[in-house]
Amino acid sequence: MNEKEIKNKSARNSRIAKNTLMLYFRQILILFVGLYTIRIVLDELGIEDYGIYGAVGGLVALSAFLPGSLAQATQRFFSFALGEQNDERLKQTFSVNLVLYASVALIAYVALQTLGLWFVNSQLAVPDGRYEAAKTLYHYAALTFLVSVFTTPFMAIIMAHEDMKLYAYISILEAFMKLGVVFLLQYIAWDKLELYGLLVLCVGIVNALLYIGICLYRYEECQLRKIYWNSFLLREIIGFTGWTVFGQISTIARTHAITVLLNQSFSPAVVAARAISVQIASKVNIFSNNFNTSLYPPIIKSYAANERQDMFALITGGSKITFFLLWVFALPMLVEMEAILGFWLTTVPPDAVLFSQLSLIEALILSISMPLTAAARAPGKMKAYELTLGTIQIGIFITAWAVIAAGAPAYSVFIVAILANILMFGVRLYLVNGLIGFPIGAFLRHTVLPVIGIVLVTAIPITTLKIFLPQGFYWTALVILVSFIVSTLAMYYVGLDKTWRLKVISMIRRRMPRLQSA
Repeated sequence: MNEKEIKNKSARNSRIAKNTLMLYFRQILILFVGLYTIRIVLDELGIEDYGIYGAVGGLVALSAFLPGSLAQATQRFFSFALGEQNDERLKQTFSVNLVLYASVALIAYVALQTLGLWFVNSQLAVPDGRYEAAKTLYHYAALTFLVSVFTTPFMAIIMAHEDMKLYAYISILEAFMKLGVVFLLQYIAWDKLELYGLLVLCVGIVNALLYIGICLYRYEECQLRKIYWNSFLLREIIGFTGWTVFGQISTIARTHAITVLLNQSFSPAVVAARAISVQIASKVNIFSNNFNTSLYPPIIKSYAANERQDMFALITGGSKITFFLLWVFALPMLVEMEAILGFWLTTVPPDAVLFSQLSLIEALILSISMPLTAAARAPGKMKAYELTLGTIQIGIFITAWAVIAAGAPAYSVFIVAILANILMFGVRLYLVNGLIGFPIGAFLRHTVLPVIGIVLVTAIPITTLKIFLPQGFYWTALVILVSFIVSTLAMYYVGLDKTWRLKVISMIRRRMPRLQSA
């Protein structure tokens, strides 16, 4: 490796670290704002209306695979063109994606206002006297979804350029706008369920205008004066997106469709508990998602530049760190979930504690696979990957429906998802090996074994400490503090090998003079 390559690699790693730290700070702020927002919304709407919001929002979210799939294609093809340093390809990618998103938005909105509206009118279980409010909420949610379709490609472009500072600033502003929504909810005299849907729509519109305006101003390839068309690129993106859509449909079925299933079989309180558990898992999971947001473009660019060993190192190290970033928050929440929900929510729905713990376990298993998913998308050959994993995920919903129909308790849907995620991890590793020649043995040694070690050396002492301490706010705070300390030490001594420990020490030493002079 020559001096230029060493400098480029160092700059890339530094950029990943800076982007991760920026997104990490962003998420800490958003987490507290988001958790407070959920509490106020639950108080203002009540458990029954919050359950309706979860069911209606979950129904609209069944269409979220469309912008999500296109976003993955947008980011993948933009990152690939950036890795090749191909300006013409960048302009063509923007033009083709713009046409695709407009088409998808039209088709999706028609489907929501026909099939979706029929389901709300005739199939959705809504308490007496709340049908009109639920229908109004559905219309607002459909419009919010439409706005999100037009927001997604511009968000993906910012990520492909690795301008995470911009993304972080806009996300923080969005979080505070949603905080403003919950305060307005308390003071405006209107049906709370309808009002909440309208205010969330307004936040979505402002957010979209920000993303679109920044991209049109900042990036040369994002312009509306001329269409740079490429029919071959269109077919390539549609082929990539088509199979990604299938994968996204299966992912949505694994989450939101199960919420609708619970709505059909259990009380609104159970649906509210499910909605809270999904919210908690998603909020905490974003800490590891942030790292993968920083990791995804370099993986694609390394593949495009044919730097395979660098890509393998990013995947192996990235999978381990992804799990660590989630585990440091998940462990104290798993141990102290009952106390945390009691402090956080005025009214804790039945089953919320158990549901939230199981959701976190599912998220932990999924987290270690995130960089593998990014690597699978690098070659652009998604058929075998998405077909195999998508079939397993659809099987989660079918199995959940079967066990619920057989009389199993509501928490059984989480057990089904956890077992399926373990299966999918093994299958995903095997498929990525076939796609890019990824070394399975090295991954098991350098990622899976350290992760197992981290879990054992942290969960056992923290759980033991919890058992022997009395109940109370200060004891809970002590358990959480000790959990953070033990997790950090375990990650350093067990999770990192000697090379990485030396890098951490070197980084701290380089920064010490700055801290002392500050």
